[in-house]
Amino acid sequence: MTSLAAVLALGFFLGMRHATDPDHVIAVTTIVSSQRSMKRAALVGAVWGLGHTLTILIVGSAIILLKWSIPPRIGLTMELAVAVMLIVLGIANLGGTLAWLRNLRAPAPSTSLHSHAHSHGDYVHTHPHSHSPERHPHPDDATPLARLDARLGVLGPYRLVRPLVVGVVHGLAGSAAVALLVLTAIRTPAASVLYLLIFGVGTIAGMSLITAAVGIPFAIGAPRAPTLQRHLRTAAGLLSLGFGLVVAYQIGIVDGLFYGDLHWTPR
Repeated sequence: MTSLAAVLALGFFLGMRHATDPDHVIAVTTIVSSQRSMKRAALVGAVWGLGHTLTILIVGSAIILLKWSIPPRIGLTMELAVAVMLIVLGIANLGGTLAWLRNLRAPAPSTSLHSHAHSHGDYVHTHPHSHSPERHPHPDDATPLARLDARLGVLGPYRLVRPLVVGVVHGLAGSAAVALLVLTAIRTPAASVLYLLIFGVGTIAGMSLITAAVGIPFAIGAPRAPTLQRHLRTAAGLLSLGFGLVVAYQIGIVDGLFYGDLHWTPR
């Protein structure tokens, strides 16, 4: 009993360490970059950990209890999904920066009434307005997207779906390695599943701490210096995009997913 308790305690701390894997940290950083408080950043990490734990628990339990064997092509494909997700998250973060750069390069506006496509946050539309002085037929926050955010933003699922999905994808990629590790350390199926659960709780705790720490510069920079906030989001987007491309190359070319000579070790 003492030995099992020690193994379960080790599982908790291994789960916390698992949260620090580079692909995990980079993915949640791109999401946390849009948050303006440590509390919300920690919540993002907890939801990511929940999605990760659900997948680890379901797939890992199937491997342990039903003796599933994951073929190398399936395993590499699940890991490639993580790379694609990192690339998408990076591009999404860089989208706002590209729109800002386009606005900087736009010609000086006329003082007369005119119409062109312009943005209010993430919402882009066209209607007559003027500049110098600024005359707009509606406030900046009176757009369909802003109204949707105002109505749905209070609902947890609306803002927490993205970290949950990201956690699920990460869990798919890592479930085989975690389950195989458990099989070598614990022989009893029920205790093995309990280990997976404790491991997941550790991952949730670890990622909550990480995202709270990562959220500090974004929370500080947002109200004091919008330019700093934009630079931090751009850096997070570039890091996610670059890392995703490297991982995709490793899986598709080096590990052979794209041409058939497969080399896969669960990790």
